[in-house]
Amino acid sequence: MTESIVVTSELHGPRGRYIRLRIGILCGLLAMALGLIVTAGFDLMVTRSGQWRELAERQRQRRSNIQPKRGTLYDRNGTALAVSVEVPSVSLDAVELLKDVPPERLAAVVRDAATRIAAALSLDPAGVEKKLLQKRRFAWIKRRVSAEEVEAIRQLSAGAGSSGARIRGLSIDGEGHRYYPRRELAASLLGFVAPDGQGKDGLELAMNADLQGQNDQLAGLRDRAGRLLFADAVEDDRALAGHDITLSIDQGIQFAAEAELAAATKTFEATGGAVVVVDPYSGELLALASFPGYNPNDYSFSDVATRRSRGLTDTFEPGSSMKIFTIAAGLASGVITPTQELFCEKGIMKVDNVFIRDTHPAEMLTIPKIMSLSSNICAAKIGLAVGSERLYETLRRFGFGQVAGLPVTGESSGTLRPRGRSWVDVETAAASFGQGISVTALQLAMGVSAIANGGELMEPVLLRRVSTATGQVIRSAASRVRRRVVPRHVALQVAEMMIGVTEGQGTGVEAALEGFDVAGKTATAQKTDPATGRYSENKFVASFIGFVPARNPAVAIAVVVDEPMVDHAGGNVAAPIFRRVAKMALEYKGLVPRGTQRINVAELSKRADPAARTYELLRAQRGLEPAVQRVVNAEQVAPGSVLIPDMTGWPMRDVVKQTADLGLVPTVHGSGLLTRQVPSPGQSSLMGAVVDLYFQPAS
Repeated sequence: MTESIVVTSELHGPRGRYIRLRIGILCGLLAMALGLIVTAGFDLMVTRSGQWRELAERQRQRRSNIQPKRGTLYDRNGTALAVSVEVPSVSLDAVELLKDVPPERLAAVVRDAATRIAAALSLDPAGVEKKLLQKRRFAWIKRRVSAEEVEAIRQLSAGAGSSGARIRGLSIDGEGHRYYPRRELAASLLGFVAPDGQGKDGLELAMNADLQGQNDQLAGLRDRAGRLLFADAVEDDRALAGHDITLSIDQGIQFAAEAELAAATKTFEATGGAVVVVDPYSGELLALASFPGYNPNDYSFSDVATRRSRGLTDTFEPGSSMKIFTIAAGLASGVITPTQELFCEKGIMKVDNVFIRDTHPAEMLTIPKIMSLSSNICAAKIGLAVGSERLYETLRRFGFGQVAGLPVTGESSGTLRPRGRSWVDVETAAASFGQGISVTALQLAMGVSAIANGGELMEPVLLRRVSTATGQVIRSAASRVRRRVVPRHVALQVAEMMIGVTEGQGTGVEAALEGFDVAGKTATAQKTDPATGRYSENKFVASFIGFVPARNPAVAIAVVVDEPMVDHAGGNVAAPIFRRVAKMALEYKGLVPRGTQRINVAELSKRADPAARTYELLRAQRGLEPAVQRVVNAEQVAPGSVLIPDMTGWPMRDVVKQTADLGLVPTVHGSGLLTRQVPSPGQSSLMGAVVDLYFQPAS
């Protein structure tokens, strides 16, 4: 009883008041702390909930960009010219690799990992080490690795075998890679794709928006180690894939054009050239060849100059090819008639203190003879009679001096005359035979197509169809007439005159194709020397434009060879290319020469050699005459091979023509008459093989 009284008195005494004060202060502090916690919680959960929720989602989730498959480029027959394939590439998560590594061991771990990774991928260890020290969540170590390198990386990642400790963070990812199965075929037209997936040249650049597809993202969750676990997936990856594009190009005709252009360029030691093949009635481009070319699979080994499409970008003075359009302008305007004769001034005429000369001097020539003998003087007279404004307008209507509007980069418009002023007489005369103006091979091809189809300038067609990966057609091309250039009867008259160029004494007899009427025009134009501003004495552009068959054309072709050195005449350099490309194109279209004999299958079946019999049967079905070397017993020459004839003592022109006609590639050494050939006469050689021809001047 006494003790309880003492305690009670202490609680109500001074000591009790001190205890109560301390308890009150403690409770107040606890209440303040609780208030702060509640306030902070309210701020986090209510006031700023959206901001913090977004941060939490970013930390917990990750969105990965999905690169769609790039669309495929096809030729007109559905053959793939450019495709995208999945190739493995190696990446590294440096944060995962260095997680839980003590600071004192960091340098040693990085050096060891870099050395082993570099050895597996044949890389420089210093470069790999630099990427590791950047401590990024993602970094490419090597892109487009081989199967052996993939296996080596898997060994390092698993720590299997004798590779040492496991290297964390290594990943093998599938990456899109552009592949061109036809290698150099149409490379200057197609362009290439850089490692970042963007088109960098040609159609790959111009049509990049259609080809690359739609970028998308996939959402995923991170586990505690930071690894990504995807929760979503694309229902159909074709919905994101790029559009497929079907071109008007025919890979067979394109191959023939490139092969013939390359052979002639090497034979005549030219710097380059272009061949454009057009369907004159639809405007579809069947071939757009350029030389030199490159392999877009290894574009890094080429330079910008070799990657351009010369038929679209390179401009040059057309020379005598323009006489076609000058004569058309004269006939359409009524200043000349098809049967009219003009005085050719005996080979020399003065206009504004400038002398114009003819290589074939004459007194009187009919209009067809002016075309076939390529008279500069008479062409100038026709141009002056038409008048500068009307001639200029006619050439513009044929498409010169303006771009055709193809979906490619770098197309040139050429030049007709200086801006803001008309031609003076000497400029009008010069333009009449192709001097003082510049054009492209595509413009020549489309212009001569207008003559071939009866006077209508067609819109050139390169893209036939654009469709999705599921096959739905988005847009397709249709033949469109840009405008009528000349009346139909004028175009037919000019076409008949052009036949004379490839017959008799015409300048383009090398373009003649047995069994077909060929309409064409040769041109040999001097190039301007940039140093002097005058025409060069030894640099020329040789060209030939025309169409075949002349009276119902299937193809129109423009051939341009830049700076040939062995010979520079368009009739000798460019016309044979026209003949061989036209022959291949007609075969592809199923057209056979006049006088083709029906196949005697029963007689062919009696031959003893099955391989030779099949070879001859195929040639007969295609409407081809037996090759020259088939006069030798067929059993002595294997199918696909040719017998080398003895051409000793022949002039260069005849030797080159004969060799090319046999399907061989002539390589010329020296000049004059043939003294030696390798392989030797009488030996057989595969078609397409190189024949070395050695010439010496005649004593």
